[in-house]
Amino acid sequence: MFYWVVKAILGPFLYLVWRPRAQGTRNVPRRGPAILVGNHLSFADHFFGPLPLPRKVTFLAKAEYFTGTGVKGLVSRMFFRGVGQVPIDRTGGRASEAALRTGLRVLAEGRLLGIYPEGTRAPDNRLYRGKTGVARLALESRAPVIPMAMINTFELMPSGRTLPRLRPRPEVRFGEPLDFSRYYGMAHDRAVLRAVTDEIMYAIMRLSGQEYVDRYASDVKNDPAAEEGTASAGDGGSRVPEADAGGPGEPEPAARGRDETGGPEERDAERVASNARARGATSGE
Repeated sequence: MFYWVVKAILGPFLYLVWRPRAQGTRNVPRRGPAILVGNHLSFADHFFGPLPLPRKVTFLAKAEYFTGTGVKGLVSRMFFRGVGQVPIDRTGGRASEAALRTGLRVLAEGRLLGIYPEGTRAPDNRLYRGKTGVARLALESRAPVIPMAMINTFELMPSGRTLPRLRPRPEVRFGEPLDFSRYYGMAHDRAVLRAVTDEIMYAIMRLSGQEYVDRYASDVKNDPAAEEGTASAGDGGSRVPEADAGGPGEPEPAARGRDETGGPEERDAERVASNARARGATSGE
């Protein structure tokens, strides 16, 4: 109930002040379990991503939002629980398994689950390597996976900024559902998990138009020297994620309405195939 109260109060204000755009909302199922997978550029994503959807989105959120002390911690806990956030421990190991089970429970209840495969906010306006937990969720739940791309939220409210700027206009794009039925029953195959995750990241990349960096965002944020090296790596540090090169039932990778004439995105698609062949035999993640 609190979710809809907050949305009823904040929604008109957000539309009036920032005039957010939305594309592809028809691709999100109106009922039943589904997984929204998106890039994560800003704290503002939590607001402008779910805003145009007529159903509640339950996000897996970092536990730190729920463990603060004092008045600020109390307000944070009340707000994030009220808007449907579920706390997860991101320390890895058993905590990761517990987070997975939490996500599966949300989906088993027929709810719409939101997740950021990068695992943290990106340190810049690029898309980083996805973690394979999202693939396990998709294969074990067999729920449809909807790619979601946040646009302009990094410029609107970069990390460390308390209040958002008034411009540019934020935008969210929802892509067509991804079909991973050919991988059902293979949720514990690490090569399959990496392939599924890369296909998800590829779909997000095509929607958002971001440059892709083949490193985990958390690693880059924890190593400033690596961040500088990645920024200047060019093709050597920006492998495009696989779009599942080959196999029956392969989805069409091109996003509707985007570059179809041999521009940079088309060249990215060509690199996908060559990288898939190069990595296929050695992927052990």
